Amino acid sequence: MTFISATYRPSVKSKTSNFTIISNVMPYIWSDSGLKGRVIISILLLILAKIAVVSTPLIFMLVVDSLAKSTVEKSDIFFLSLGATSLIIGFGTMRLLGIGFDQLKDALFAKVAQGALRSLALKTFRHIHLLSLRFHLEKKTGGLSRIVDRGVKGVEFLLRFLIFSIFPLIFELFLVSAILLQRFGFEYVLVVIIAITIFIGFTFRTTEWRDKIRASMNLEDTKANQIAVESIINYETVKYFSAEKREAVKYDSVMQNYEKAAIKSASSLAFLNSGQALLITFGTVVILIIASIDLQSGVISIGEFVGLNVIMMQLFMPLNFLGTVYREIRQALVDMGEMFDLLDHEIEIKDLPNSKNIDLSNGEIHFKDVNFSYDPSRKILNDLNLKIDAGSVVAVVGASGSGKSTLARIICRFYDVSSGQILINGTDIKNIKQVHLRHQIGVVPQDTILFNESIFYNIAYGKPEAEMDEIINVAKASKLHDFIMTLEKGYETIVGERGLKLSGGEKQRIGIARTILKDPPILIFDEATSSLDTKTEQEIQNSLNKISKGRTVLMIAHRLSTVVDADKILVMKNGAIAESGSHKKLISIKGIYASMWERQNK
Repeated sequence: MTFISATYRPSVKSKTSNFTIISNVMPYIWSDSGLKGRVIISILLLILAKIAVVSTPLIFMLVVDSLAKSTVEKSDIFFLSLGATSLIIGFGTMRLLGIGFDQLKDALFAKVAQGALRSLALKTFRHIHLLSLRFHLEKKTGGLSRIVDRGVKGVEFLLRFLIFSIFPLIFELFLVSAILLQRFGFEYVLVVIIAITIFIGFTFRTTEWRDKIRASMNLEDTKANQIAVESIINYETVKYFSAEKREAVKYDSVMQNYEKAAIKSASSLAFLNSGQALLITFGTVVILIIASIDLQSGVISIGEFVGLNVIMMQLFMPLNFLGTVYREIRQALVDMGEMFDLLDHEIEIKDLPNSKNIDLSNGEIHFKDVNFSYDPSRKILNDLNLKIDAGSVVAVVGASGSGKSTLARIICRFYDVSSGQILINGTDIKNIKQVHLRHQIGVVPQDTILFNESIFYNIAYGKPEAEMDEIINVAKASKLHDFIMTLEKGYETIVGERGLKLSGGEKQRIGIARTILKDPPILIFDEATSSLDTKTEQEIQNSLNKISKGRTVLMIAHRLSTVVDADKILVMKNGAIAESGSHKKLISIKGIYASMWERQNK
């Protein structure tokens, strides 16, 4: 089967701009009215914490000057010591307040940040389920899961660093500059501004360069994860073809590219850290040289000289952290950009504005002049006209690629037809809400995929609220109960990834059981018994015949013995109905069906 090339693949550069990413995230912080108070209080605590932090070197100046004065004047030691002690206690108190306000802010904001993260993760999860079957057949599961994982973590990084690192740093720089201007002079502020400007410019330019390396690392990491997940999922196929070495070579070739990108990233990080250290040291030395001259001239005191050193250390510590913050924010934006690209991926199959919930009981299905193709270069259904009467059993047979399984997919509206209509009880399925439509159609596919949960869970997936008695009844109807009772944990037995612990026939019977449990008015069996032995197939076929009474049934089959009792058998060829009639009629006309029957009997 050929599909259109519309798969999502992560690109080195996201299509979503950084401004768009930030503007998309911020509403999640402010959307819950119950959490707005936490946001406001957190910001106030942040301001108080920064004021306390900036106040500590000012108090420290007073402590040093007080001690220096007592040494020079040799005055009453008790009273001077008492004053210095009070200042030291004040110094400690401000430090504790700074830390306390900061920690309390983090505790309050944690619920806001985690709530935003949860909401965005849920939105992404729901959006992935809204994307078309075409997307999911072509996407790489491992790569997609890694993109979502990195993107959601990126939200947490962005909230933590942008709100509580960048904004507080700007506020602190403003306070420090005001102190320097008021107590020391404009030349100090000028040196600080020049040093910070050069530091920020160097940091941003170098980080931009490193982003390209990091994006390349992400791409290789995604590729490696895709290969690993696919290889593990297809474990049996790898073993059948003794392809362990081939898979390892393929995985290692991608990891080699990742290794090269990782080495470049580490080297560039060393360059960035060295450059930042050089700029910080240079700025501090220049400030202290100016301060030493002013000290000797008597412009500033010993306390102010020492306090100035504390101020510069306190200023450049968050500046040094700025490099890490900026890197993390840039990386978070890269990761989130990939996730928002995914969220921007167009939903192909949408409910129309006027779509409704319509009862499909005793549903008559009518394909009216239906044309369909997965790829424009290859037509699958060609002016198909087909009517399935309400309550009848219609079987569709034909060679591989004739379009049989496509019927099930377009009835469930996993794809929209290129032209024509599919009507149920006279209503175009495009006018029926998708969830309601699929809720009333039961499909047993040829390849039944199970969750890595218990047998009970997988059967009850057709009706989550089902009681144990209901589960047992449908298991008996699908000739599954006796097998389950031979297992040590019975219905609580875990089936493994995609049901790999079970045989094909056992998985298929679980698929039949959960569809019977769903109890829909329309049933579609797509090679539903292809993995069963003849005896079990006949027993299940008898059960399906009983269940099918009063329902509209479409049977897609390759094994003709399963469709001989159908009310009508349709033979498809090149996307159209070539023959139609009962089993006896089709045998009598000695056409395509008769030839197929003869070949299978031989």
